[in-house]
Amino acid sequence: MDGEQDSSKKTKRIGIRDVAQIAGVAPMTVSRTLSFPHLVSPETREKVAAAVRATGYIPNRLASSLASNQTRTIGAIIPTLRNSIAASFTDGLRDTLRRNGYHVLLGNSEFEPEDEEALVTEFLSRRVDGIYLTGSTHTERTRQMLRENGVPTVEIASLPQDPVDMAVGFSNYDAAYAVTRMFAKQGYAKVALFTTFTRNNERQQDRQKGYSAAVEEFGLDSDPRLVTEVAMDLKAAAQNLIALLDRRPDVEALFCTGDFIAAGALLEAQRRGIRVPEDLAIAGFDGLEIAENLNPSLTTVQIPRHEIGVLAGQLLLDRINGLPVGGRVVDLGFEIICRESTAKNLPRELAFTSLQTKVHQ
Repeated sequence: MDGEQDSSKKTKRIGIRDVAQIAGVAPMTVSRTLSFPHLVSPETREKVAAAVRATGYIPNRLASSLASNQTRTIGAIIPTLRNSIAASFTDGLRDTLRRNGYHVLLGNSEFEPEDEEALVTEFLSRRVDGIYLTGSTHTERTRQMLRENGVPTVEIASLPQDPVDMAVGFSNYDAAYAVTRMFAKQGYAKVALFTTFTRNNERQQDRQKGYSAAVEEFGLDSDPRLVTEVAMDLKAAAQNLIALLDRRPDVEALFCTGDFIAAGALLEAQRRGIRVPEDLAIAGFDGLEIAENLNPSLTTVQIPRHEIGVLAGQLLLDRINGLPVGGRVVDLGFEIICRESTAKNLPRELAFTSLQTKVHQ
């Protein structure tokens, strides 16, 4: 009987006062530390953290969100989990939000606007305080939901003319144009393009358009067989380089709109005894760590991925807190990092193409 009575007793729920007592601070201080850690001293944060660990306290976010009408969460949607590029954008977002007591709910759309729409619907149903989207290719219903709900929204990695709310990125068109122009100025006339898939991906579409515009302007070989869509991995890049050389053995340079593709092509060229850049110049895109550690080192387009994520997070926080936002679209630019894979009589003024930050209303 006693055993039955014991088993029926409810375990005492740990409360904020228990944490405060162990930490030796006021309950209000515990609440402030958990919600706004940047507003308290490091010593106080450590005391409260130790007390939370000791008690196993779990904050009641539902109660606090009902009281404040905020969930302190941001819904972030990225196109893929299969490479680190999207992660480096969201790292900047997460760092900014965590410092201000916010958390990120992550969703993966697999480059499908309908999947993105479903994730936006789910995030809105959970009353997130803001939405972070990769790119500007969305369904009309996604745009309508976001605008009608009035939730702060930021699109990253491109510069849409009609953003849902705010956007932070760079010109994919200008970056691809600049690389192709660089090849032309170096004396290459037969420049091939390896782009990742362009379906539902305006970033890659713009890169292909920038390449095509430079090809036309500088009178380069416009053979459509020089342009190929390639999966973002080393093996696919190697296979497509073999096919390209079979189609156009006279190709002189290769521009890849991703560093992983460029790395795969470079390694395959070396396996085949093709000298880079003497026989085939190669340039990449993204400015990943692998680019500077290849031999020869890889010329690439450096884009400020972390900085874009940081600014995206700050814009969301400003909008959530009712602060003015300087402009709807912020262009953080890009930089061409010229390395050994394309070293051939490069004028100094073309070695680095850096755009100043631009803000558009």
